Amino acid sequence: MTPFVKKKDIKNNWYLINAQNLAVGRLAAFISKILRGKNKTTFNPHIDNGDFVIVTNIEKIKFTGKKFSNKKYYRHTGHPGGIKEITPELLTNKNKVENILKLAVKRMLPGGPLAKKQLTKLKIYKGESHPHEVQKPKTINFDKLNRKNSVI
Repeated sequence: MTPFVKKKDIKNNWYLINAQNLAVGRLAAFISKILRGKNKTTFNPHIDNGDFVIVTNIEKIKFTGKKFSNKKYYRHTGHPGGIKEITPELLTNKNKVENILKLAVKRMLPGGPLAKKQLTKLKIYKGESHPHEVQKPKTINFDKLNRKNSVI
């Protein structure tokens, strides 16, 4: 039986991932698991006991195959005929490359207020630098976990 964890007993860790040459979908699945807290033994689906994730070098993230130009993200404005679509290629051209990973992670989390709170623990930055050095994040070499995680 999983022990029930109280809010005051939750300790959040910080993790740092360098996204250079990593596959988007595999990275998003790994990050969503950490944000939900499924990597901990004290996981409860109704409690936010996930950890913080810092992703750097987001502009060097990769897609496998032709997904960079063919994949489409859809959203609806709520008005009749208001479906909008955008590709990762257009997002990079608009200089919103961090939205690619954020959309992938957001859609891997369950819907609702808890998922929105968990998504705020994802910090995405262009380049190597980030303002979270004080938290002393643990580095995760995601490309070393599985040979399929990196796209060269």
